[in-house]
Amino acid sequence: MVSTLEDRPPLWWQRGAVYQIYPRSFMDSNADGVGDLKGIAAKLDYLAWLGVDAIWLSPIFPSPMADFGYDVSNYTGIEPVFGTLADFDDLLEETHRRGLKLLLDLVPNHTSDEHEWFRQSRLSRDNPRRDWYIWRDPTPGGGPPNNWESNFGGPAWEWDAPTGQYYLHLFHTKQPDLNWRNPQVRQAIYGAMRFWLDRGVDGFRIDVLNMLIKDEQLRDNPFNADWQPGDPPWMRQHKLYSDDQPEMQEIVQEMRQLVEQYGAGQRVLIGEIYLPLPRLMRYYGQELNGVHLPFNFQLIELEHWSARSLREIIKAYEAVLPPGAWPNWVLGNHDKSRIVSRIGSAQARVAQMLLLTLRGTPTLYYGDELGMHDVPIPPELAHDPQEMGSPGFGRDPERTPMQWDASPNAGFCPPAVTPWLPLAEDHEEINIAREESDPFSMLTLVRSLLELRRSSLALEIGRYQAVENDGLSQDCLVYLRVAGVERYLVALNFSAEEQILALSEPGPAQVIISTLLDRTGTAELSALKLRPAEGCLIKLS
Repeated sequence: MVSTLEDRPPLWWQRGAVYQIYPRSFMDSNADGVGDLKGIAAKLDYLAWLGVDAIWLSPIFPSPMADFGYDVSNYTGIEPVFGTLADFDDLLEETHRRGLKLLLDLVPNHTSDEHEWFRQSRLSRDNPRRDWYIWRDPTPGGGPPNNWESNFGGPAWEWDAPTGQYYLHLFHTKQPDLNWRNPQVRQAIYGAMRFWLDRGVDGFRIDVLNMLIKDEQLRDNPFNADWQPGDPPWMRQHKLYSDDQPEMQEIVQEMRQLVEQYGAGQRVLIGEIYLPLPRLMRYYGQELNGVHLPFNFQLIELEHWSARSLREIIKAYEAVLPPGAWPNWVLGNHDKSRIVSRIGSAQARVAQMLLLTLRGTPTLYYGDELGMHDVPIPPELAHDPQEMGSPGFGRDPERTPMQWDASPNAGFCPPAVTPWLPLAEDHEEINIAREESDPFSMLTLVRSLLELRRSSLALEIGRYQAVENDGLSQDCLVYLRVAGVERYLVALNFSAEEQILALSEPGPAQVIISTLLDRTGTAELSALKLRPAEGCLIKLS
Protein backbone atom coordinates (compact mmCIF):
# COMPACT_ATOMS: atom_id res chain seq x y z
CA MET A 1 0.00 0.00 0.00
CA VAL A 2 1.43 3.38 -1.04
CA SER A 3 1.70 5.79 1.84
CA THR A 4 0.39 9.34 1.52
CA LEU A 5 0.93 12.67 3.23
CA GLU A 6 -2.70 13.67 3.55
CA ASP A 7 -2.72 13.30 7.32
CA ARG A 8 0.50 15.19 8.02
CA PRO A 9 2.03 18.43 6.75
CA PRO A 10 4.27 17.86 3.72
CA LEU A 11 7.84 19.08 3.74
CA TRP A 12 8.74 21.79 1.25
CA TRP A 13 10.66 19.43 -1.04
CA GLN A 14 7.70 17.04 -1.16
CA ARG A 15 5.16 19.60 -2.28
CA GLY A 16 7.48 21.85 -4.32
CA ALA A 17 8.88 21.90 -7.84
CA VAL A 18 12.64 22.13 -8.43
CA TYR A 19 14.05 24.23 -11.28
CA GLN A 20 17.56 23.48 -12.55
CA ILE A 21 19.72 26.41 -13.66
CA TYR A 22 22.88 25.91 -15.69
CA PRO A 23 24.62 29.09 -14.46
CA ARG A 24 26.78 29.67 -17.55
CA SER A 25 23.63 29.89 -19.66
CA PHE A 26 20.99 31.63 -17.56
CA MET A 27 21.80 35.35 -17.54
CA ASP A 28 24.97 37.34 -18.18
CA SER A 29 25.14 40.45 -15.97
CA ASN A 30 28.62 41.71 -16.89
CA ALA A 31 28.72 41.35 -20.69
CA ASP A 32 31.37 38.62 -20.91
CA GLY A 33 29.13 36.11 -22.69
CA VAL A 34 28.86 33.81 -19.66
CA GLY A 35 26.00 33.67 -17.16
CA ASP A 36 26.70 34.51 -13.53
CA LEU A 37 25.24 34.82 -10.02
CA LYS A 38 24.17 38.44 -10.40
CA GLY A 39 22.40 37.45 -13.59
CA ILE A 40 20.48 34.74 -11.73
CA ALA A 41 19.61 37.19 -8.95
CA ALA A 42 18.26 39.63 -11.52
CA LYS A 43 15.83 36.97 -12.78
CA LEU A 44 14.50 35.67 -9.46
CA ASP A 45 11.23 37.54 -9.97
CA TYR A 46 10.70 35.52 -13.15
CA LEU A 47 11.18 32.26 -11.25
CA ALA A 48 8.80 33.37 -8.50
CA TRP A 49 6.27 34.38 -11.18
CA LEU A 50 6.70 31.03 -12.93
CA GLY A 51 5.74 29.26 -9.72
CA VAL A 52 8.69 26.98 -8.92
CA ASP A 53 9.70 26.44 -5.30
CA ALA A 54 13.45 25.76 -5.40
CA ILE A 55 16.34 26.48 -7.73
CA TRP A 56 19.24 24.08 -8.17
CA LEU A 57 22.46 25.57 -9.49
CA SER A 58 24.89 23.43 -11.45
CA PRO A 59 28.42 23.86 -9.99
CA ILE A 60 29.59 27.38 -9.21
CA PHE A 61 32.79 26.51 -7.31
CA PRO A 62 36.28 27.56 -8.48
CA SER A 63 37.26 25.40 -11.44
CA PRO A 64 39.62 25.31 -14.44
CA MET A 65 36.44 24.44 -16.39
CA ALA A 66 37.78 21.30 -18.04
CA ASP A 67 34.27 19.93 -17.42
CA PHE A 68 32.60 23.30 -16.83
CA GLY A 69 32.50 23.27 -13.06
CA TYR A 70 32.35 19.55 -12.46
CA ASP A 71 36.12 19.70 -11.98
CA VAL A 72 36.27 21.50 -8.63
CA SER A 73 39.49 23.15 -7.44
CA ASN A 74 38.01 24.57 -4.19
CA TYR A 75 34.81 23.35 -2.53
CA THR A 76 34.33 26.47 -0.39
CA GLY A 77 34.66 29.30 -2.89
CA ILE A 78 32.99 30.78 -5.96
CA GLU A 79 34.41 30.58 -9.47
CA PRO A 80 35.31 34.19 -10.47
CA VAL A 81 33.51 33.90 -13.80
CA PHE A 82 30.29 33.53 -11.78
CA GLY A 83 31.09 36.21 -9.19
CA THR A 84 32.15 36.29 -5.56
CA LEU A 85 31.13 34.77 -2.26
CA ALA A 86 29.40 38.07 -1.48
CA ASP A 87 27.43 37.72 -4.73
CA PHE A 88 26.39 34.25 -3.64
CA ASP A 89 25.28 35.49 -0.21
CA ASP A 90 23.21 38.19 -1.91
CA LEU A 91 21.66 35.65 -4.24
CA LEU A 92 20.81 33.34 -1.35
CA GLU A 93 19.25 36.18 0.63
CA GLU A 94 17.17 37.35 -2.34
CA THR A 95 16.11 33.78 -3.12
CA HIS A 96 14.87 33.26 0.42
CA ARG A 97 13.20 36.68 0.48
CA ARG A 98 10.97 35.49 -2.36
CA GLY A 99 10.07 32.31 -0.51
CA LEU A 100 12.25 30.14 -2.74
CA LYS A 101 14.87 27.56 -1.75
CA LEU A 102 18.39 27.22 -3.15
CA LEU A 103 20.26 23.96 -3.76
CA LEU A 104 23.91 23.57 -4.72
CA ASP A 105 25.49 20.91 -6.90
CA LEU A 106 27.94 18.89 -4.80
CA VAL A 107 30.63 17.05 -6.79
CA PRO A 108 32.21 14.59 -4.32
CA ASN A 109 33.42 11.81 -6.62
CA HIS A 110 36.35 13.71 -8.09
CA THR A 111 38.18 17.02 -7.96
CA SER A 112 40.12 18.98 -10.51
CA ASP A 113 43.74 17.95 -10.93
CA GLU A 114 44.42 21.57 -9.97
CA HIS A 115 42.85 21.17 -6.53
CA GLU A 116 45.45 21.61 -3.81
CA TRP A 117 44.60 18.13 -2.50
CA PHE A 118 45.66 16.54 -5.78
CA ARG A 119 48.66 18.84 -6.25
CA GLN A 120 49.99 17.45 -2.96
CA SER A 121 48.86 13.90 -3.72
CA ARG A 122 50.95 13.68 -6.87
CA LEU A 123 54.12 15.13 -5.31
CA SER A 124 55.34 11.78 -4.03
CA ARG A 125 54.15 8.33 -3.03
CA ASP A 126 54.62 9.12 0.65
CA ASN A 127 52.82 12.47 0.64
CA PRO A 128 50.14 12.60 3.39
CA ARG A 129 47.48 13.21 0.73
CA ARG A 130 48.60 10.41 -1.59
CA ASP A 131 45.83 8.14 -0.35
CA TRP A 132 43.20 10.84 -0.87
CA TYR A 133 43.08 9.64 -4.48
CA ILE A 134 43.22 6.22 -6.11
CA TRP A 135 46.79 5.48 -7.21
CA ARG A 136 47.97 2.08 -8.41
CA ASP A 137 51.06 0.47 -9.92
CA PRO A 138 51.03 -0.77 -13.52
CA THR A 139 50.18 -4.38 -14.15
CA PRO A 140 53.20 -6.76 -14.12
CA GLY A 141 53.33 -6.62 -17.90
CA GLY A 142 52.87 -2.86 -17.91
CA GLY A 143 49.72 -0.87 -18.59
CA PRO A 144 46.73 0.30 -16.53
CA PRO A 145 45.74 -1.54 -13.32
CA ASN A 146 42.45 -2.77 -14.83
CA ASN A 147 40.17 -2.41 -17.84
CA TRP A 148 37.92 0.37 -16.54
CA GLU A 149 36.92 3.00 -19.07
CA SER A 150 36.28 6.71 -18.68
CA ASN A 151 32.77 8.04 -19.24
CA PHE A 152 34.37 10.52 -21.64
CA GLY A 153 36.06 7.80 -23.69
CA GLY A 154 39.35 5.95 -23.39
CA PRO A 155 40.97 4.31 -20.35
CA ALA A 156 39.99 5.47 -16.85
CA TRP A 157 43.65 5.50 -15.77
CA GLU A 158 46.24 8.22 -16.37
CA TRP A 159 49.97 7.55 -16.11
CA ASP A 160 51.94 9.86 -13.82
CA ALA A 161 55.59 9.48 -14.81
CA PRO A 162 57.21 11.34 -11.86
CA THR A 163 55.75 8.93 -9.29
CA GLY A 164 55.51 5.87 -11.54
CA GLN A 165 51.83 5.11 -10.90
CA TYR A 166 48.44 5.53 -12.51
CA TYR A 167 45.59 7.55 -11.01
CA LEU A 168 41.93 6.77 -11.58
CA HIS A 169 39.59 9.18 -13.38
CA LEU A 170 36.16 7.88 -14.30
CA PHE A 171 35.60 11.10 -16.24
CA HIS A 172 38.13 13.58 -17.71
CA THR A 173 41.86 13.04 -17.15
CA LYS A 174 41.76 16.35 -15.26
CA GLN A 175 39.16 14.90 -12.85
CA PRO A 176 40.98 12.44 -10.58
CA ASP A 177 38.66 10.32 -8.43
CA LEU A 178 38.79 10.80 -4.67
CA ASN A 179 39.34 7.76 -2.46
CA TRP A 180 36.17 7.55 -0.39
CA ARG A 181 37.58 4.61 1.55
CA ASN A 182 39.83 7.16 3.26
CA PRO A 183 38.02 8.68 6.33
CA GLN A 184 39.93 11.94 5.87
CA VAL A 185 38.39 12.40 2.42
CA ARG A 186 34.92 11.89 3.81
CA GLN A 187 35.45 14.43 6.56
CA ALA A 188 36.88 16.97 4.11
CA ILE A 189 33.79 16.77 1.89
CA TYR A 190 31.48 16.81 4.91
CA GLY A 191 33.28 19.93 6.07
CA ALA A 192 32.54 21.58 2.72
CA MET A 193 28.88 20.62 3.06
CA ARG A 194 28.76 22.24 6.51
CA PHE A 195 30.36 25.40 5.09
CA TRP A 196 27.43 25.89 2.70
CA LEU A 197 24.74 24.67 5.09
CA ASP A 198 25.99 27.16 7.66
CA ARG A 199 25.56 29.90 5.06
CA GLY A 200 21.93 28.84 4.64
CA VAL A 201 21.70 26.69 1.53
CA ASP A 202 18.69 24.38 1.52
CA GLY A 203 20.38 21.21 0.32
CA PHE A 204 22.45 19.55 -2.36
CA ARG A 205 22.07 17.68 -5.58
CA ILE A 206 24.91 15.15 -5.34
CA ASP A 207 26.72 14.39 -8.58
CA VAL A 208 27.18 10.70 -9.57
CA LEU A 209 26.45 9.64 -6.00
CA ASN A 210 26.52 5.91 -6.72
CA MET A 211 30.09 6.07 -8.05
CA LEU A 212 31.90 7.26 -4.91
CA ILE A 213 33.08 3.84 -3.70
CA LYS A 214 34.95 1.45 -5.99
CA ASP A 215 35.61 -2.26 -5.64
CA GLU A 216 38.41 -2.71 -3.11
CA GLN A 217 40.19 -5.21 -5.38
CA LEU A 218 39.69 -3.05 -8.49
CA ARG A 219 38.55 -6.07 -10.51
CA ASP A 220 37.94 -5.78 -14.26
CA ASN A 221 34.47 -4.79 -15.39
CA PRO A 222 32.76 -7.33 -17.68
CA PHE A 223 32.18 -6.33 -21.29
CA ASN A 224 28.61 -5.52 -22.36
CA ALA A 225 27.83 -8.04 -25.09
CA ASP A 226 24.92 -5.91 -26.33
CA TRP A 227 27.12 -2.90 -27.03
CA GLN A 228 27.55 -1.96 -30.69
CA PRO A 229 29.87 0.55 -32.36
CA GLY A 230 28.06 3.86 -32.35
CA ASP A 231 26.50 3.26 -28.93
CA PRO A 232 27.59 5.57 -26.09
CA PRO A 233 31.14 4.62 -25.06
CA TRP A 234 30.22 4.60 -21.37
CA MET A 235 27.96 1.61 -22.04
CA ARG A 236 30.75 -0.66 -23.37
CA GLN A 237 31.12 -2.24 -19.95
CA HIS A 238 28.85 -3.39 -17.15
CA LYS A 239 30.12 -1.25 -14.29
CA LEU A 240 30.01 -4.09 -11.84
CA TYR A 241 33.09 -3.02 -9.89
CA SER A 242 33.41 0.72 -10.59
CA ASP A 243 29.89 1.65 -9.53
CA ASP A 244 27.23 1.08 -6.82
CA GLN A 245 29.29 -0.86 -4.30
CA PRO A 246 27.63 -2.07 -1.04
CA GLU A 247 29.68 0.33 1.09
CA MET A 248 27.90 3.26 -0.57
CA GLN A 249 24.99 2.96 1.83
CA GLU A 250 27.19 3.86 4.81
CA ILE A 251 28.27 7.07 3.06
CA VAL A 252 24.71 7.98 2.13
CA GLN A 253 23.63 7.58 5.76
CA GLU A 254 26.51 9.74 6.95
CA MET A 255 25.48 12.51 4.56
CA ARG A 256 21.90 12.26 5.72
CA GLN A 257 22.92 12.43 9.40
CA LEU A 258 24.90 15.57 8.60
CA VAL A 259 22.03 17.48 6.99
CA GLU A 260 19.58 16.34 9.66
CA GLN A 261 21.64 18.34 12.14
CA TYR A 262 20.23 21.43 10.40
CA GLY A 263 16.63 20.44 11.05
CA ALA A 264 14.92 17.15 10.26
CA GLY A 265 13.61 17.31 6.70
CA GLN A 266 14.46 20.98 6.28
CA ARG A 267 17.56 20.48 4.12
CA VAL A 268 17.25 18.06 1.23
CA LEU A 269 19.65 15.60 -0.40
CA ILE A 270 19.00 14.68 -4.04
CA GLY A 271 21.16 11.98 -5.60
CA GLU A 272 22.13 11.78 -9.26
CA ILE A 273 21.89 8.01 -9.69
CA TYR A 274 21.46 6.19 -12.99
CA LEU A 275 20.55 2.68 -11.85
CA PRO A 276 17.77 0.12 -12.40
CA LEU A 277 14.83 0.62 -10.04
CA PRO A 278 15.60 -2.08 -7.44
CA ARG A 279 19.13 -0.74 -6.97
CA LEU A 280 17.94 2.87 -7.07
CA MET A 281 15.52 2.23 -4.21
CA ARG A 282 18.39 1.27 -1.89
CA TYR A 283 19.50 4.89 -1.86
CA TYR A 284 16.42 5.87 0.15
CA GLY A 285 18.00 3.83 2.96
CA GLN A 286 16.56 0.79 4.73
CA GLU A 287 14.90 3.07 7.29
CA LEU A 288 14.48 6.01 4.88
CA ASN A 289 17.77 7.31 6.25
CA GLY A 290 19.45 7.76 2.87
CA VAL A 291 19.01 10.57 0.38
CA HIS A 292 15.56 12.12 0.38
CA LEU A 293 15.18 11.94 -3.40
CA PRO A 294 17.23 9.49 -5.49
CA PHE A 295 16.67 11.02 -8.92
CA ASN A 296 14.20 9.04 -11.03
CA PHE A 297 15.38 9.45 -14.64
CA GLN A 298 12.89 7.14 -16.35
CA LEU A 299 11.21 9.94 -18.30
CA ILE A 300 14.62 10.98 -19.63
CA GLU A 301 15.79 7.48 -20.48
CA LEU A 302 12.54 6.21 -22.01
CA GLU A 303 13.31 4.82 -25.47
CA HIS A 304 9.72 4.83 -26.77
CA TRP A 305 7.53 7.77 -25.80
CA SER A 306 4.17 6.02 -25.66
CA ALA A 307 1.24 5.54 -23.33
CA ARG A 308 2.05 1.85 -22.99
CA SER A 309 5.68 2.48 -21.97
CA LEU A 310 4.75 5.22 -19.53
CA ARG A 311 1.95 3.17 -18.00
CA GLU A 312 4.47 0.41 -17.31
CA ILE A 313 7.21 2.57 -15.82
CA ILE A 314 4.85 4.49 -13.54
CA LYS A 315 3.30 1.26 -12.28
CA ALA A 316 6.70 -0.32 -11.71
CA TYR A 317 8.08 2.75 -9.94
CA GLU A 318 5.10 3.12 -7.61
CA ALA A 319 5.26 -0.60 -6.83
CA VAL A 320 8.89 -0.65 -5.70
CA LEU A 321 8.98 2.58 -3.67
CA PRO A 322 9.73 1.76 -0.03
CA PRO A 323 6.85 2.53 2.37
CA GLY A 324 6.95 6.24 3.16
CA ALA A 325 9.48 7.08 0.43
CA TRP A 326 8.64 10.13 -1.64
CA PRO A 327 8.75 9.79 -5.46
CA ASN A 328 10.22 12.24 -7.95
CA TRP A 329 10.31 12.69 -11.72
CA VAL A 330 12.80 14.41 -14.06
CA LEU A 331 12.04 15.40 -17.65
CA GLY A 332 15.28 17.13 -18.67
CA ASN A 333 18.74 18.09 -17.47
CA HIS A 334 22.13 19.38 -18.61
CA ASP A 335 23.35 15.93 -19.71
CA LYS A 336 20.46 14.82 -21.92
CA SER A 337 18.84 16.05 -25.10
CA ARG A 338 15.96 18.47 -24.46
CA ILE A 339 12.45 17.06 -24.34
CA VAL A 340 11.30 18.96 -27.47
CA SER A 341 14.18 17.47 -29.44
CA ARG A 342 13.42 13.99 -28.12
CA ILE A 343 9.68 13.83 -28.79
CA GLY A 344 8.64 16.98 -30.68
CA SER A 345 6.92 20.17 -29.57
CA ALA A 346 3.37 18.76 -29.57
CA GLN A 347 4.17 15.84 -27.28
CA ALA A 348 6.42 18.06 -25.16
CA ARG A 349 3.27 19.83 -23.97
CA VAL A 350 1.77 16.47 -22.99
CA ALA A 351 5.05 15.67 -21.22
CA GLN A 352 4.82 18.85 -19.14
CA MET A 353 1.30 17.95 -18.01
CA LEU A 354 2.53 14.47 -17.14
CA LEU A 355 5.50 15.80 -15.15
CA LEU A 356 3.43 18.30 -13.19
CA THR A 357 0.53 15.99 -12.35
CA LEU A 358 2.34 12.77 -11.40
CA ARG A 359 2.78 11.95 -7.72
CA GLY A 360 6.11 13.21 -6.46
CA THR A 361 8.53 16.10 -6.74
CA PRO A 362 9.02 17.34 -10.33
CA THR A 363 12.33 18.77 -11.60
CA LEU A 364 12.21 21.23 -14.50
CA TYR A 365 15.23 22.15 -16.65
CA TYR A 366 15.65 25.82 -17.53
CA GLY A 367 14.16 26.70 -20.91
CA ASP A 368 12.01 23.59 -21.17
CA GLU A 369 9.11 25.72 -19.97
CA LEU A 370 9.50 27.69 -23.23
CA GLY A 371 9.90 24.72 -25.53
CA MET A 372 13.61 25.32 -26.12
CA HIS A 373 15.26 22.62 -28.22
CA ASP A 374 18.79 21.33 -28.79
CA VAL A 375 20.93 23.73 -30.80
CA PRO A 376 23.36 22.23 -33.34
CA ILE A 377 26.88 23.24 -32.34
CA PRO A 378 29.57 23.40 -35.05
CA PRO A 379 32.72 21.46 -34.11
CA GLU A 380 34.78 24.64 -33.90
CA LEU A 381 32.39 26.06 -31.26
CA ALA A 382 32.09 22.90 -29.15
CA HIS A 383 33.17 23.10 -25.51
CA ASP A 384 32.03 19.85 -23.88
CA PRO A 385 34.86 17.41 -23.10
CA GLN A 386 32.47 14.53 -23.70
CA GLU A 387 32.16 15.71 -27.31
CA MET A 388 35.95 15.93 -27.61
CA GLY A 389 36.44 12.36 -26.33
CA SER A 390 33.34 10.84 -27.92
CA PRO A 391 32.25 12.85 -30.98
CA GLY A 392 28.50 12.89 -31.43
CA PHE A 393 27.75 12.51 -27.73
CA GLY A 394 28.40 16.10 -26.64
CA ARG A 395 26.10 17.95 -24.26
CA ASP A 396 26.52 21.50 -25.56
CA PRO A 397 23.27 21.42 -27.60
CA GLU A 398 21.10 21.30 -24.45
CA ARG A 399 23.17 23.91 -22.57
CA THR A 400 22.67 26.96 -24.80
CA PRO A 401 21.71 30.38 -23.35
CA MET A 402 18.27 31.08 -21.96
CA GLN A 403 16.00 32.85 -24.43
CA TRP A 404 14.62 35.92 -22.68
CA ASP A 405 13.50 38.02 -25.64
CA ALA A 406 13.78 38.47 -29.41
CA SER A 407 16.95 40.62 -29.39
CA PRO A 408 20.07 39.35 -31.23
CA ASN A 409 21.40 37.44 -28.19
CA ALA A 410 17.95 36.72 -26.78
CA GLY A 411 18.50 39.11 -23.87
CA PHE A 412 21.09 36.76 -22.38
CA CYS A 413 23.93 39.18 -23.09
CA PRO A 414 24.29 42.46 -25.03
CA PRO A 415 24.07 42.23 -28.83
CA ALA A 416 27.73 43.19 -29.27
CA VAL A 417 28.90 40.31 -27.05
CA THR A 418 29.47 36.75 -28.29
CA PRO A 419 27.70 34.29 -25.98
CA TRP A 420 29.72 31.25 -24.86
CA LEU A 421 27.44 29.00 -26.93
CA PRO A 422 25.34 30.09 -29.93
CA LEU A 423 21.63 30.82 -29.63
CA ALA A 424 18.85 28.91 -31.34
CA GLU A 425 17.94 30.43 -34.70
CA ASP A 426 14.25 30.54 -33.71
CA HIS A 427 14.77 32.41 -30.42
CA GLU A 428 12.81 35.35 -31.85
CA GLU A 429 9.73 33.13 -31.60
CA ILE A 430 10.64 30.98 -28.60
CA ASN A 431 11.39 33.38 -25.75
CA ILE A 432 9.94 34.54 -22.45
CA ALA A 433 8.94 38.05 -23.54
CA ARG A 434 6.75 36.70 -26.33
CA GLU A 435 5.39 33.66 -24.55
CA GLU A 436 4.44 35.32 -21.27
CA SER A 437 1.82 37.38 -23.14
CA ASP A 438 0.65 34.51 -25.37
CA PRO A 439 -2.33 32.72 -23.78
CA PHE A 440 -1.56 29.57 -25.81
CA SER A 441 2.22 29.31 -25.30
CA MET A 442 4.20 26.54 -23.66
CA LEU A 443 5.22 29.00 -20.94
CA THR A 444 1.59 29.79 -20.18
CA LEU A 445 0.84 26.07 -19.99
CA VAL A 446 3.70 25.31 -17.58
CA ARG A 447 2.95 28.31 -15.37
CA SER A 448 -0.74 27.40 -15.26
CA LEU A 449 0.03 23.79 -14.35
CA LEU A 450 2.39 24.88 -11.57
CA GLU A 451 -0.30 27.22 -10.22
CA LEU A 452 -2.92 24.47 -10.31
CA ARG A 453 -0.55 22.03 -8.64
CA ARG A 454 0.20 24.45 -5.82
CA SER A 455 -3.48 25.16 -5.22
CA SER A 456 -4.52 21.49 -4.99
CA LEU A 457 -3.77 19.04 -2.22
CA ALA A 458 -4.59 16.18 -4.58
CA LEU A 459 -2.08 17.32 -7.20
CA GLU A 460 0.63 18.18 -4.67
CA ILE A 461 0.60 15.18 -2.38
CA GLY A 462 -2.44 13.06 -3.19
CA ARG A 463 -2.56 9.40 -4.12
CA TYR A 464 -1.87 8.18 -7.64
CA GLN A 465 -4.37 5.72 -9.10
CA ALA A 466 -4.14 4.30 -12.61
CA VAL A 467 -7.36 4.13 -14.62
CA GLU A 468 -7.56 1.00 -16.71
CA ASN A 469 -10.70 -0.28 -18.44
CA ASP A 470 -11.90 -1.52 -21.81
CA GLY A 471 -12.95 1.97 -22.86
CA LEU A 472 -9.37 3.22 -22.97
CA SER A 473 -7.26 3.55 -26.09
CA GLN A 474 -3.82 2.02 -25.77
CA ASP A 475 -2.50 5.37 -27.02
CA CYS A 476 -3.83 7.19 -23.97
CA LEU A 477 -2.67 7.33 -20.38
CA VAL A 478 -5.33 8.08 -17.75
CA TYR A 479 -4.92 8.34 -14.00
CA LEU A 480 -6.41 9.91 -10.90
CA ARG A 481 -4.90 12.10 -8.22
CA VAL A 482 -6.91 11.93 -4.99
CA ALA A 483 -6.74 13.59 -1.57
CA GLY A 484 -9.83 13.24 0.61
CA VAL A 485 -12.84 14.31 -1.44
CA GLU A 486 -10.70 16.18 -3.98
CA ARG A 487 -10.25 14.19 -7.18
CA TYR A 488 -8.57 15.04 -10.46
CA LEU A 489 -8.44 12.95 -13.60
CA VAL A 490 -5.54 13.30 -16.03
CA ALA A 491 -6.07 12.07 -19.61
CA LEU A 492 -3.15 12.21 -22.03
CA ASN A 493 -3.18 11.34 -25.74
CA PHE A 494 0.21 10.14 -26.97
CA SER A 495 -0.89 9.64 -30.55
CA ALA A 496 -1.23 11.90 -33.58
CA GLU A 497 -4.87 10.84 -33.95
CA GLU A 498 -8.04 11.89 -32.17
CA GLN A 499 -9.07 9.50 -29.40
CA ILE A 500 -12.48 9.03 -27.77
CA LEU A 501 -12.38 7.50 -24.29
CA ALA A 502 -15.29 5.78 -22.56
CA LEU A 503 -14.67 6.41 -18.86
CA SER A 504 -16.94 5.21 -16.11
CA GLU A 505 -16.12 7.81 -13.45
CA PRO A 506 -19.41 8.98 -11.90
CA GLY A 507 -20.69 12.53 -11.43
CA PRO A 508 -20.07 15.87 -13.15
CA ALA A 509 -16.62 16.62 -14.52
CA GLN A 510 -14.99 19.90 -15.47
CA VAL A 511 -12.05 20.36 -17.82
CA ILE A 512 -9.75 22.68 -15.89
CA ILE A 513 -7.00 22.93 -18.48
CA SER A 514 -6.03 21.40 -21.81
CA THR A 515 -2.45 21.26 -23.05
CA LEU A 516 -3.74 23.29 -26.03
CA LEU A 517 -5.09 25.95 -23.62
CA ASP A 518 -8.30 26.43 -25.58
CA ARG A 519 -10.71 24.24 -23.68
CA THR A 520 -12.53 24.36 -20.35
CA GLY A 521 -16.02 23.46 -19.17
CA THR A 522 -18.09 20.35 -18.69
CA ALA A 523 -16.62 17.06 -19.83
CA GLU A 524 -18.63 14.03 -20.89
CA LEU A 525 -16.52 11.20 -19.53
CA SER A 526 -18.45 8.45 -21.23
CA ALA A 527 -17.22 9.84 -24.54
CA LEU A 528 -14.24 12.02 -23.71
CA LYS A 529 -12.67 13.37 -26.88
CA LEU A 530 -8.95 14.05 -26.93
CA ARG A 531 -7.46 15.75 -29.95
CA PRO A 532 -4.07 14.63 -31.32
CA ALA A 533 -1.33 15.12 -28.71
CA GLU A 534 -3.75 16.66 -26.23
CA GLY A 535 -3.83 16.24 -22.49
CA CYS A 536 -6.63 17.33 -20.17
CA LEU A 537 -6.73 17.90 -16.44
CA ILE A 538 -10.29 17.28 -15.29
CA LYS A 539 -11.79 17.96 -11.88
CA LEU A 540 -14.26 15.35 -10.69
CA SER A 541 -17.14 16.05 -8.36
